[in-house]
Amino acid sequence: MNVRRSAAALAATAVLATAAPAVAASPSPSPSTAVPDGLYGSADPTYDGVWRQSLTLLAQREQGVEPAATAVDWLVGQQCANGAFPAFRADPAQACDAKVMVDTNSTAVAAQALAGNDKAVSKALAWLRSVQNTDGGWGYTEGGASDANSTSVVIGAFRSAGRSVTEVEKDGHTPSDALLELALPCTGDGAGAFAYQPGKKGELTANADATAAAVLSAFGGQPGAVVPGADQASTSCAKPGDLTRAARNGAAYLVGAMGEDAHLMSALPGSEDQPDFGNTADAVVALSAAGFTSEAAASARWLAANSLEWAGQSGPAAYAQLVFAARAAGLDPRAFGGEDLIALLDATGPKPASVPAAKGTGAAGDKEKDKKEDEDGGGVGVWWIVGVGLVGGIGIGFLLSGRTRKRQP
Repeated sequence: MNVRRSAAALAATAVLATAAPAVAASPSPSPSTAVPDGLYGSADPTYDGVWRQSLTLLAQREQGVEPAATAVDWLVGQQCANGAFPAFRADPAQACDAKVMVDTNSTAVAAQALAGNDKAVSKALAWLRSVQNTDGGWGYTEGGASDANSTSVVIGAFRSAGRSVTEVEKDGHTPSDALLELALPCTGDGAGAFAYQPGKKGELTANADATAAAVLSAFGGQPGAVVPGADQASTSCAKPGDLTRAARNGAAYLVGAMGEDAHLMSALPGSEDQPDFGNTADAVVALSAAGFTSEAAASARWLAANSLEWAGQSGPAAYAQLVFAARAAGLDPRAFGGEDLIALLDATGPKPASVPAAKGTGAAGDKEKDKKEDEDGGGVGVWWIVGVGLVGGIGIGFLLSGRTRKRQP
């Protein structure tokens, strides 16, 4: 679910991935906007406040943690009267007006995080339905061209509310139809992948983060709900006649993109070759959901050995992404690379109302085992993307921030 949002101009630029608003601002020790009580993370929340809060609540609840009431109340208070959510608004007491930039990614991920709050979720889903494009998909903002990331994170929102995406249609087109239009054929560069959006001439370019988002949306749509199953996937590519087939092709593409090193590399223009921790975490969840369990486990072990410094710099959304990846791969989030991800996540904001006691899998002996596996796996220099990236949705989108979403081949 990695993320940050971008300003309005960037929001229109397609970037990779998932579920979050379009741009990214790097965490800053001295945010220009004060961090309100109840919000997780210390970085400027202007571009990712709702996104990182939502991912945090999703990860906490998935691990049996009852979030602080102030944290839930803060997120509920970000919703506008029409049901939509912006990336962040500093004064929730003021009604939303035309200057408040609401978006599909923030709205969809918040709807997932607020499951159980029927009023807030119903209003959010109603707004999402009202801005659905005629091709069945969603763009980052109302009226924007459909993209794989935004469409995928919105699918996750409807599925978390128990809604079938086949009944969420516009002019006879469903969200699955929109995603299929972005699936690459089984020949040529990027065979089997998904594009973020078509290019200016209608061409489709493989995008790893958009692919991970689309794959997850086809097999459940909710990052925190994925657990490893029987390893039954094939890396063969077949004509994508339906979204399930296209998603399996996409998963096979991700396996190839991760390669023997079991992780994705950044494709941010102008950057040096560096690991992309956030997109790798999203890919782990997607691969596990599609049945590529052994490949997902290998990448999760790589993350356990190499990603903790990145997560510490990036904040709560990054920790949440690692929680999702660990669970999806069958690893213990409380003993991940020798650290307790849940404790690290909880420490970034208000104290949770309750936290379950760590069980046997988090025992010292298991941590020593994890440490040994990490040492065997080797390490890499830590790189933290601070550039702008179009998150688009969670994607799911999966979710959704700890990383910047950028256009990626």
